[in-house]
Amino acid sequence: MAGLIRRSDIDEVRSRIDIASVVGDFVALKSAGIGSMKGLCPFHDEKSPSFHVRPQVGRYHCFGCGEDGDVFTFLQKMDHVTFTEAVERLAASIGYTLHYEDGGAAASDHGNRARLLAANQAASEYFIEQLTSAGADEARRFLGGRGFDPAAAQRFGVGYAPQGWDNLGAHLKGRGFTEAELTGAGLLSTGERGSSYDRFRGRLMWPIRDQTGQTVGFGARRLYDDDKGPKYLNTPETAVYHKAQVLYGLDLAKRDIGRGRQVVIVEGYTDVMACHLAGVTTAVATCGTSFGVDHIKIIRRVMGDDASGLGEVVFTFDPDAAGQKAAVRAFAEEQRFAAQTYVAVAPDGLDPCDLRLAKGDEAVRRLLRTKRPMFEFVIKQKLDTYDLETVEGRVAALRDAAPIVADIRDSALRPAYTRQLARMLGSDLDEVSRAVEAAARRGSSPSEGSRRPQTGERPQGSPPPQQHGQGSTQEPGSGAEPARPAPVAVSITDLPTATATRQERDALQAILQFPVLIGRDLIEKVTSSGFSNAALAAVRDAMARHLDEYTEPGWVSVVEQDVPEEYRALVGQLAVVPIPERPSRQPEIYLRTITGEIYLRDLLRRKDQLIRTLQRTDRIAAPDEYRRLGSQIAELEAQRRAFQAE
Repeated sequence: MAGLIRRSDIDEVRSRIDIASVVGDFVALKSAGIGSMKGLCPFHDEKSPSFHVRPQVGRYHCFGCGEDGDVFTFLQKMDHVTFTEAVERLAASIGYTLHYEDGGAAASDHGNRARLLAANQAASEYFIEQLTSAGADEARRFLGGRGFDPAAAQRFGVGYAPQGWDNLGAHLKGRGFTEAELTGAGLLSTGERGSSYDRFRGRLMWPIRDQTGQTVGFGARRLYDDDKGPKYLNTPETAVYHKAQVLYGLDLAKRDIGRGRQVVIVEGYTDVMACHLAGVTTAVATCGTSFGVDHIKIIRRVMGDDASGLGEVVFTFDPDAAGQKAAVRAFAEEQRFAAQTYVAVAPDGLDPCDLRLAKGDEAVRRLLRTKRPMFEFVIKQKLDTYDLETVEGRVAALRDAAPIVADIRDSALRPAYTRQLARMLGSDLDEVSRAVEAAARRGSSPSEGSRRPQTGERPQGSPPPQQHGQGSTQEPGSGAEPARPAPVAVSITDLPTATATRQERDALQAILQFPVLIGRDLIEKVTSSGFSNAALAAVRDAMARHLDEYTEPGWVSVVEQDVPEEYRALVGQLAVVPIPERPSRQPEIYLRTITGEIYLRDLLRRKDQLIRTLQRTDRIAAPDEYRRLGSQIAELEAQRRAFQAE
């Protein structure tokens, strides 16, 4: 595992990256004032743009949903990567070499990972090129026979591994990759005598990409009768490929999964292709392994699966015995989702690829519209294993199915499914109700340890709620300090509309967005001036404490972290809210003017206080104090005139 990236490198990458160009890959931006851009928010649906980007500050903020951050945060949320991955990806895009803490070993590990990814990418390009070669007729016939034209193959990066023992190895070694790197990437295998050969030969190739779009492995389909290997052959476990932690098609589906809060889980590469080409662009598939806990964690993160349970997870299964087993396995884990889970099975027993080939794109879309709740599907499967014509069969079936109904999260649905189970069994409703209630009391649902969270519970796999005080689990009177209420976040829209507050807001806004243009001298004057609003004063104080960093690219983030928690969102908003732009005025003069007003206002306030004190001072009884006050008043007046003359 790579060590921590040096802070200086993170700041350097941040300073070199134009956040508008990164955001612009996802959002159409247009000018919104001095140094500000806006567009439709990528994090929530809206008709009028409320998503603002401030390139000079390197920040974004949505005034509709509250999403806020810098270029690394944006990439983390849009591409669902870690902070380290976001920094590495942006550094690579500008050709900047990162340095890692903890010595050379960590950096070496990172470099090895980069070489494995580069080898996979080069292999993917080679396979794509080979698909158009004369020797790939069988591969092209296979694709055509399943309704995929060359454009579809290109869209999904499908390629061909030619027959022969060392075609790929020789090609990649000629590109500068070593045998150890190619073996480490799973592209070469080693024979009994120690010689290496291509792992994939005479097969149709699908690149398996991670969430960032980097190729980490391959899935290969057998084409020739003389190939004695398995029908599907995948990349073995490597430093960059872990089959339990990747989903085929997720790099293409992640944005629509996040936007629509829906994911469709199919069983194969061609099924993913068929769904996407039919317009179901949220389809993904596992890669040579059954659907498991790690896949659930990935999907929940991409979909934003929170306790609201608003998302949809749709499984497609073949109606044969293997498909039924897959459904049971999925149900054992499905309650780890907060989202509602469904099953979609084509009436003719066709998988999405065959369904599209036989009946067209609309049939694939209709398959998703005919989905059934997962627990309804599993109840039916369980009842089908019993002889319901006998008393013993009905009793055993009720004992097996009651826990499923008891586990239904929506209390309004539970009675309806209790009645439906009674009808399906042909049993008395009171008897079935008692069985369901007993199962609920026992908590004996399948996969008890992964029970679906009820209202107010935290879904498994999600972080625990933030604690705002110690001893929050103590009983009253235990002597422990009671939990403090969570601080209420202050928004820019919560600020008073008084002229003084508006001036303070505009000044801090200008300083956060254009600190270099305003300059240290004026910033010092403003941050030492009195403020009438407590929230803005807290921001002012944090700016003063970190004034030495005002030219650094991460200054806003530093200020944001230094203010009390309830004011952090306010800092983010001040850093991006548009400054009104008038073509007739010069931005620098305007910005320094609205900032300088705070300093002038403070000089006048202090002067007025001294004048009132002077008026109360007896000139005869306290001549020294009287002269001192007069000198201070004169000094403040001189400072005011000098500043206005600048």
